[in-house]
Amino acid sequence: MFRNRVTEMLHIEYPIIQGGMLWISCPELAAAVSNEGGLGMLASAVYASSEELRDAIWKTKSLTDKPFGVNISLFPTTGADLNEEFIDVLVEEGVGVAETSGMRSPAEYVGRLKEGNVKIIHKCAGIGYAKTAERVGVDAVTMIGAENGGATGMSDVTTFVAIPAAVNALNIPVIAAGGICDARSFVAALALGAEGVLIGTRFMATHESPAHPKFKEWLVKAKETDTIITERSLKIGHRVLRNQAAEKVLEVEGRGSSSGEFLLEELLPLISGEQARKVMIEGKIEEGLAYCGQVVGRIDKILSVKEVIREMVNGDVEINHYLDKILSQ
Repeated sequence: MFRNRVTEMLHIEYPIIQGGMLWISCPELAAAVSNEGGLGMLASAVYASSEELRDAIWKTKSLTDKPFGVNISLFPTTGADLNEEFIDVLVEEGVGVAETSGMRSPAEYVGRLKEGNVKIIHKCAGIGYAKTAERVGVDAVTMIGAENGGATGMSDVTTFVAIPAAVNALNIPVIAAGGICDARSFVAALALGAEGVLIGTRFMATHESPAHPKFKEWLVKAKETDTIITERSLKIGHRVLRNQAAEKVLEVEGRGSSSGEFLLEELLPLISGEQARKVMIEGKIEEGLAYCGQVVGRIDKILSVKEVIREMVNGDVEINHYLDKILSQ
């Protein structure tokens, strides 16, 4: 019942994709998702060289014989200068899927990836970006709603609006991201016309996630109102959990806005990936930005990846049986 263009293109059992999350998308998590029938994802931006990425790919292969992908960041602050080398490694190692995401079109990488038989999923925060991605040759797009954790774009359009709009505008498959954590949200995304879902926050709060126990505890206790959007002054927007670092970023941005100055030198140390690592991996909760979606308010316990995916898949079947019963009355 789950066979569609996304499952066939990616050679996976269920159209469930793990997001490419900075510091979180490690071999153990990616392999766990792939082993349960979804598509695990590594985040290339955490590796300082192409050989480090190759080692991570090898480790993932040692943990699963199922397909997985690698996220290629198009943000200028996250190792974009290594992307050509990273893509060469993907092709050489036979990784079949690349997720591209960031502030620009993936056009410069499409040719090399296509030559290497790599399927390309581009993450988009607006219909215009999705149309451009389709035009330059990607195989699918992930549309992120404003509920999404991490990069949200600037449009503030929710998943419920973004997905059907993208489905109507595009010919390639659309994958939904933002606000998805269980069977109900999975079914809702499919009902909107998506052919798959991309999940970040829920997989961050699993046993296989490398996040620090203090950070996982924070996720369980957080409400849907505990996230804010930072970095609007940089024209990107990131949804993060509210902490001292996030409040400081907003203070600097507000001061710059009121004075007409662009306080980049003050912002960069606060929003760096290294500071985010301290929060998520070291458990120093107040020291950096903690990327997280509003769906955190619906997470009340740490589960295994298997439990998360089983609930989504089995719940999907139960919900659809219920809907069929209602429609037949």
